[in-house]
Amino acid sequence: MRTKSKKENKINVVTLGCSKNVYDSEVLMGQLVANNKNVVHEDENDDGNIVVINTCGFIGDAKEESINTILHYVNKKELGEVDRVYVTGCLSERYKPDLQKEIPNVDEYFGTHDLPNLLKVLDADYKHELIGERLTTTPIHYAYLKIAEGCDRPCSFCAIPLMRGKHVSTPIENLVIEATKLAKKGIKELILIAQDLTYYGLDIYKKRALAELLTALAKIDGIEWIRLHYAFPTGFPLDVLEVIHNEPKICNYLDIPLQHINDDILKSMRRGTSHEKTTNLIAAFRKSVPNIAIRTTLIVGYPGETEAIFQELKDWVEAMRFERLGVFAYSHEENTHAASLKDNIPEKVKQKRVSDIMDLQSQISFELNQEKVGQVFKCIIDRKDGNYFVGRTEFDSPDVDNEVLIDATENYVQVGKFANIKITSATEFDLYGEPEKVKS
Repeated sequence: MRTKSKKENKINVVTLGCSKNVYDSEVLMGQLVANNKNVVHEDENDDGNIVVINTCGFIGDAKEESINTILHYVNKKELGEVDRVYVTGCLSERYKPDLQKEIPNVDEYFGTHDLPNLLKVLDADYKHELIGERLTTTPIHYAYLKIAEGCDRPCSFCAIPLMRGKHVSTPIENLVIEATKLAKKGIKELILIAQDLTYYGLDIYKKRALAELLTALAKIDGIEWIRLHYAFPTGFPLDVLEVIHNEPKICNYLDIPLQHINDDILKSMRRGTSHEKTTNLIAAFRKSVPNIAIRTTLIVGYPGETEAIFQELKDWVEAMRFERLGVFAYSHEENTHAASLKDNIPEKVKQKRVSDIMDLQSQISFELNQEKVGQVFKCIIDRKDGNYFVGRTEFDSPDVDNEVLIDATENYVQVGKFANIKITSATEFDLYGEPEKVKS
């Protein structure tokens, strides 16, 4: 019989998946700290005797990682190294009955909207008054700000509404309170996240209110950069472009997953747009904000994507010259509309198409980066890594975009602060630079 550990209760929160999960874990830990609980995030010594795993259920690789992590901690529980294991997040929301059957040694499973119940089993009370109180896990100078939960879009390939529910916007006044508290802690960059930024405000204000939110957040002292992630092309509020152009604190950056460009594929994907409308939208972005950096993601190998259709996508990517681009190979997601379609593209072909797009994008990125050589950019310095300080321009988001590498053996810049960096050379996905010399 397994013996209980003799450790004093310490709750180790393990986060898998996207930035939305990071935010949710931070809120959970903020609640636990307010209840005087001993809590750590992904403790490097792995010595928490109570483990909460915040899972991802988005695509196959993420699901596999989540399941492997659950099995890892269940095994530690069997060995007496962990007393209790709880699972929450998207995988648990979507597959709870299956997980309970296949991995019964987890103490309890919770969904994405079960925070009060999760806190209860951790002997903590859910404190409604904790607006904006969370234990941030990102570096001390930037933080995610989730402005809405859920999604009302009907995209055929996506299971997010099954896991996160319908779109619910957070009121502007609450977000301002939260952002103000972050600024007082030293946060300089806010990264706005949601399943769909474009839809923000429609449910509570009966209009798209992203521009009003940005204007309010830009007034907060201490916040110097505000970055937009995960917009949706259909119904994009064009007044946001005016705010980006006129407000120095709003980064000239937009993450807007476009997924495809062929009309038939877009129709099957239920994206509510077309080749022409999408191209015109990108043109509007660049006309209103001439130096905007656009990040997008694409799906290749969607059912019905012929060689001719894929070539249309390639030609479009070459013409658009996106500053940032990522590609996923399509895979069926249970209970989505596209799962009823025949997955008729062989996996080998899908992966070849991923490689073809990324090879094309690598060349585009290389050429765009060469244009930056000799220019000076305001950069936030994220960390020191070996012999380099690592920073980012306003055109780059953490973890997914270009980094600016500064030789630490010859230069010094302060982590968590801004510095003006002159770019001296560039590769496909990295910039190299040195602090701008101040003229005497």
